[in-house]
Amino acid sequence: MEQALQKKRLVKRLTWKKTLIIIVVALVIILTAAAGTAYFLLQKSKPQVNGALALNGLTANVDVYRDDHGVPHIEAKSMKDLFIAQGFVTAQDRMFQMDLSRRQASGMLSEVIGEKALSRDKFFRTLGLRRAAEASYHKYSPEMKQYLKWYADGVNAYMKQAKKTNTLPIEFMLVGYEPKKWTPVDSLVIGKYMAFDLGGHWEGQAFRYYLMETFSKEKALDLFPGYPADAPAILEDLKESGLDFEKSFAEAVVPNFHNGSNNWVVSGSKTQSGKPLLANDPHLSLGTPSIWYQTHLKAPEYEVSGVIFAGIPGIIVGHNDTIAWGVTNVGPDVQELYIEKRNPKDPYEFQYLADWEKADVVDEVIKVKDKADVNYEVVITRHGPIISEFAHHDKPGTALSLKWTALQPSKELEAVIMMNRSKNWQQFEKSLESFHTPAQNFVFASTDGTIAYKANGLIPVRKQKYTSLPVPGWTDQYEWEGYIPWNELPTTVNPKNGYIATANNKVTTDSYPYHISDTFAQPYRQQRIVEVLEKTDTLTVKDMQTLQFDQKNKQAEEILPILIEQVTNEPLNEIETQVIDVLKKWNKLDSKNSAAPLIFHIWMDRFSSELFKDEISEEMMDMFDGREQVIDELIRKAYAGQPGPWIKEHGGLEKVTEKSFRSMISTLTEEYGEYLAEWKWGDFHTLTFEHPLASIKPLNLLFNPETQKMGGSRVTVGVAGWNRETGDITHGGAWRMVIDMADPTKAYHVVGPGQSGHVLSPWYKDQSKDWATGKYHVTALDDNGGKGREHLLLTPGSEN
Repeated sequence: MEQALQKKRLVKRLTWKKTLIIIVVALVIILTAAAGTAYFLLQKSKPQVNGALALNGLTANVDVYRDDHGVPHIEAKSMKDLFIAQGFVTAQDRMFQMDLSRRQASGMLSEVIGEKALSRDKFFRTLGLRRAAEASYHKYSPEMKQYLKWYADGVNAYMKQAKKTNTLPIEFMLVGYEPKKWTPVDSLVIGKYMAFDLGGHWEGQAFRYYLMETFSKEKALDLFPGYPADAPAILEDLKESGLDFEKSFAEAVVPNFHNGSNNWVVSGSKTQSGKPLLANDPHLSLGTPSIWYQTHLKAPEYEVSGVIFAGIPGIIVGHNDTIAWGVTNVGPDVQELYIEKRNPKDPYEFQYLADWEKADVVDEVIKVKDKADVNYEVVITRHGPIISEFAHHDKPGTALSLKWTALQPSKELEAVIMMNRSKNWQQFEKSLESFHTPAQNFVFASTDGTIAYKANGLIPVRKQKYTSLPVPGWTDQYEWEGYIPWNELPTTVNPKNGYIATANNKVTTDSYPYHISDTFAQPYRQQRIVEVLEKTDTLTVKDMQTLQFDQKNKQAEEILPILIEQVTNEPLNEIETQVIDVLKKWNKLDSKNSAAPLIFHIWMDRFSSELFKDEISEEMMDMFDGREQVIDELIRKAYAGQPGPWIKEHGGLEKVTEKSFRSMISTLTEEYGEYLAEWKWGDFHTLTFEHPLASIKPLNLLFNPETQKMGGSRVTVGVAGWNRETGDITHGGAWRMVIDMADPTKAYHVVGPGQSGHVLSPWYKDQSKDWATGKYHVTALDDNGGKGREHLLLTPGSEN
């Protein structure tokens, strides 16, 4: 009996093992087949970059050369064919990115992503970027409307072809939808989104209003960027609003405050070539694919090379054979939060002077994947949309509306095409009259030796200059009276010092008659740029490239000695002594292999945390506009013997510094051990270039480039901003350019991680390591058919 039972058990075990083997083999076969199918689909969807391809709408052949880094050089015999080809070629490389961009700006992500994107969609429907883009379209000239249409025709030609041949980017299959027809308004709404991404300080106004309602006046003002003597009337007008700020703005989309840039131009008197040098690296989000798309466009009487946001025709920053230009964010106060008093008898009426005014109501329908449509109501006062209620449906007696220059019709793309065609400073400056938003610091260089600068854009002139707080909307005392006259915007031509540089710093002196902003970037990048440019009068392209990647930490030069002084007044243990010794020997370079920058940056973060963690929620801290500058100033004042209430209440500068010092050491020893030789900035500060679908594991393994360790920081000229919790680098100059006007037919570029959005393209991530190590490639206006380049001939299709 026992033997029979054992035999039965043995048979069952063997049967189970056999079944398990069959299951494993089947899974392997299925997974192999799935992987093979996925690879086949990926290969099939790769853009055609050589041979010939018929394209409906073209009137003549168009040559598209892709150079060794995938940069398309498009040569056409007419502007029509040029923009059709630009739309087609850009869609080949970036169609999924383009579609996500227009959907995000338009508040249409839920339609393809689902309910988790609903609050984001509500926010952008409330702002109304698409409404502003639609209004802008009607202001454009017939010529520009035609360019927009031709570009859209090119994009749609690609989509039609890709759908017919089942070669759309694989991301569309993974998400489960197909892109809809491209329109001129789609291009314009992407431009409006860039105005949003470069901000205007509304979140800072909301944060400071929250401070006023939550803390004492003295404690609130301690975190303001400045508070002039003529401003208190605003505070007297502001009573308790009844608004729940954390609830109202918990899901608000707040642009990265560090979005900005470096640019500079040097006259021939300070260069080895005797001609101007120009450098630019706009700082925006880093990801795969890059936010920038590099292109060279050529048609009769039109040739330009540089970068554009995928989905927009022309070139927004770059050069032609005579001039070059670069941009940084001015960061002006172009947004105003108004506190609106609601009629208790009619929630759609708001007080203005002695009357109740009826607001406009826009009924939005938001499509949600696998769910019913969501009907959403946007209320728009005389000042702008009510933005304090997008996340909930409470209607207290007051609300916050947003007035913003970018919500007005504007014609930036008119300016872009005029800039592209300009041959001298006079023509270029004239083109800027149509560039309203975002306000940008333009630097300019020409082969005739001219260097110039203009802070350009619509910047409001207010009855009351002070703008760090929301203002009463029921009175006319805080209305905009117009904009700074265009010919009175800050402008410099051929300065005596031989250079012009901006790094989101304050660009005017106290004598300038108009208000620009109360909040600017920390001064350290600008200080370092000026320090280097003043050292020699024989500057070269290589010097400019080195400076763009420079990792000198001027903040540490100023702030670190103060911090060290506070913690060395008392006996230190062994590891604390080692930490101080490392910091004292530091050369103030944020090098990836050094422990000192890791110690310093985590220490500064813990200093901030010690002050605010128990009193200000993370949701509100995300709206703390200018946080780093405020912390620097709190330290400066306290060290000068004038500590504010936040420092005082935490025991004074010495106490806060000691607590944050020990918190930093606890964090780092827990993560990296007690052996300081193992502490490296680059182990924390890492670069991946995240793809939008990488959050869905294991798609990160497919789409994300290899993670790299990197130096630099938020305060170095070579900017590499990071997530405070993870250390992931998420922000920086995704595109860098340097040009010597001694030979304007070529420029030095790098686009991280690469040109293509197709994961199997050789240009998907080929510039990732170059970007992380400060290397460049040359893009030339001539020799488009050079050795090793791909050539695609676009020919007129049968349907013209």
